[in-house]
Amino acid sequence: MTFSIIVVCYNAGEKLEKTIASIRRQTEDDYEIIVQDGLSTDGSVERLSAGADLKLFRERDEGIYDAMNRAVSHAAGKYLFFLNCGDYFADEEVLAKVKREIAERGCTTECGTAFSSRKGEEAADICGREKKRPRPAIFYGNIKERATGAHVMSNPLIDDFACFRNVPCHQACFYDRRLLVKRGFRTCCKVRADYEHFLWCYYRARAVMVYMPLTVASYEGAGFSESAENRRRSAAEHAHIVKKYMSREQIIKYRLIMLLTFAPLRTYLASHEATAGIYQGIKSGLYRIKNWV
Repeated sequence: MTFSIIVVCYNAGEKLEKTIASIRRQTEDDYEIIVQDGLSTDGSVERLSAGADLKLFRERDEGIYDAMNRAVSHAAGKYLFFLNCGDYFADEEVLAKVKREIAERGCTTECGTAFSSRKGEEAADICGREKKRPRPAIFYGNIKERATGAHVMSNPLIDDFACFRNVPCHQACFYDRRLLVKRGFRTCCKVRADYEHFLWCYYRARAVMVYMPLTVASYEGAGFSESAENRRRSAAEHAHIVKKYMSREQIIKYRLIMLLTFAPLRTYLASHEATAGIYQGIKSGLYRIKNWV
């Protein structure tokens, strides 16, 4: 099986049904759906249509990242994808397109080559030199942000500065399951555990980061991590996480760059409907010029 699509939920209401329906509309059927429910009481889970494609697990959890870790333990797919309740696949062909990307880039059970976004590995052999095993990969694409109506292009080149500034959100990422089985999300991070795990994949697991020029998900936005309290917590967790993976010199350098490039203003422009489309269009153009995408 190629894909495990993981949906974690708690009292999600009709959003759960709509997210599952989005998965089931995919033309590619080489997937399973893992629903990890935290003992919902709103009847949303009971309204799900049963099927051989869906596995339901209901148990108390310690938050969203703990639920995601629990779901991973039930997943059988080679690549794991996390789709939040209220988020949908961008179109009915997403899984078919991603499966073709995986096959064409050589990141299968066979040895092969792939474009890697890690600097200096643009056509690197993704097989381990000693063991002749494929290195684990994260295939990632773009998202559509429904809150602003903007299409958000992920950075095609993941390097140190990209890791400091912004990594693809998990709704854009297909993870080699080995990356999550070996080391799950750190639940001590309440809003940035997916960011911390991405940096672990890049710096510690040496995962191949493969950009796909396609829109993966329609992202609802305005969720758990975007409340005022959690934005403050996010900033604190970001500062803590980068200290684990980057040198003091790097952190000072990248903070200075962010200051000189008006990062708060850019965040404001990206988060408002009237300006988000223009901002994301300019950013995408710069990415294409820089990386010839």
